[in-house]
Amino acid sequence: MFALFATACNHVADYSPREVNYDRDICAQCLMGIADQPWAVQAINNHSEVLWFDDIGCLHEYMTGEPWKNFAGTEKIQIWIGDADHKGKWLDATKAYYRFGDHTPMGYGYSAIETPNDSTYTYEETLKRIGEGKTMREEFLRKHKMMGKGKMKH
Repeated sequence: MFALFATACNHVADYSPREVNYDRDICAQCLMGIADQPWAVQAINNHSEVLWFDDIGCLHEYMTGEPWKNFAGTEKIQIWIGDADHKGKWLDATKAYYRFGDHTPMGYGYSAIETPNDSTYTYEETLKRIGEGKTMREEFLRKHKMMGKGKMKH
């Protein structure tokens, strides 16, 4: 019994990126199925629990609410995002660079890449821009005829 208790107390979190399970992984914000790995985001807490997001904009929206505080607590969170230029590759979201203007799953328009250029943004700059509404979201909603269908905080 003591050995079992000691083992449970020595839990080492697994922060490694997970593979998308397309038939059951869903976005914690919009509840859509994860369909495009190059834009998928996964947040892993110190209990090795994973939250999936289908677009960095969904991550931003989720981070502003109480559920994120409950998930993240005060411990380390590792956030991975798909590399838009190399399908199947995961980047540390906080160290990636973001280009604007791509058609992403939920229309925010930011894609992660590994190497910066003259028109890329850091993780912090990208989240700030999303918070300021500097996205392609309105165009996306209009195209998908979602404007005016009630308040959609996404």
